[in-house]
Amino acid sequence: MKNSEKDRSLEIISAFISVLIAAAILITGSAGKISLAVATVMFGNGGTHVQTVSATPETTQITTKAEEYSEPRDITRTPDDVAELIKKYTELFKNDKKDGAIKSVTYITKGATHIYENVCVKNTTDTKTLNIEKVLAQPLELTIDKSKPAVLIFHSHTSEGYEMIERDWYAQDQTSRSNDENVNIVRVGSEIADYLTSLGYTVIHDKTIHDNSYNDSYPSSRKTVEKHLEEHPEIQIVLDIHRDSVTQTNGDKLKFINTIGGKKAAQLMIITGAEEGKVTDFPDWEYNLRFALQLQKKCTDMFPGLMRPVLFSQRKYNMDMTRFSLLVEMGSEANTLEEACYSGRMLAAALAALMDEYAKEKI
Repeated sequence: MKNSEKDRSLEIISAFISVLIAAAILITGSAGKISLAVATVMFGNGGTHVQTVSATPETTQITTKAEEYSEPRDITRTPDDVAELIKKYTELFKNDKKDGAIKSVTYITKGATHIYENVCVKNTTDTKTLNIEKVLAQPLELTIDKSKPAVLIFHSHTSEGYEMIERDWYAQDQTSRSNDENVNIVRVGSEIADYLTSLGYTVIHDKTIHDNSYNDSYPSSRKTVEKHLEEHPEIQIVLDIHRDSVTQTNGDKLKFINTIGGKKAAQLMIITGAEEGKVTDFPDWEYNLRFALQLQKKCTDMFPGLMRPVLFSQRKYNMDMTRFSLLVEMGSEANTLEEACYSGRMLAAALAALMDEYAKEKI
């Protein structure tokens, strides 16, 4: 064999060995500082939609697109599609006429009947006493396997929508409901699901429209949850994602808002229920309350000002289906979609941080 041929063969063998080593490192995770830039050059991403990991001494980012490996995701960044919608509707709505005012309010302790440290709760039950400190001290009995669906997100009121552009008034002819999942509450659910996925969790986001018949929305969504729990019994956390709607007697619409990290965010409200009065067949409601308060605390610890007081009430709303089922109000109809999506990412970050305490890594 000529020297040039030998050199060529050695180059091929060397390259092949490098590929095998790199693959082994990527699979075993034994080299924490390896860059996905190298992996992408070696293997190419071919446009595939795969889960990849980029590790640095400072941060570990898990994402669903290989081309996104270069930087950790900025939680304050407006998604491209939402930015385009803002641009679109700014033009479409430029000739709107004011029909009523949007009043911005920030509720931290307002309405709370119980406060412990930074956790506030509004207890509207008739018979249930509440000791927040005692409830927070109780274990969640939660076990998360990251390799399997741990979280189910759905929407009983699927058509709930938002203001598309920021202004301190609303136009009556602009409906706050839509079956377009790019602009309604489903878009916020997608933001939560995507951010949880980027943090390493397996999430099911069901986008089924449940409120074509508004009165049947909860029976309809119950069937959806039943189907997923049957198919994936490992699901423990079930979130029914909504947005609130509050119109005062003078016609003003309330917008629940706070500035967090230099960016406006829709305030969130967790709703959890209790078995009493007309609410029956809800034997595990105390477990849901435990989860609600721990998630509230995690959100307020990480993002002060994000949360309105937890609403602890005589309601069920399908929360009897798991011990970790909650209804979450993502702002109100007077908030913008952008504000709600930002809050969705913060909710996901806080939920992931809570689940991290009970999770095992993907195999």
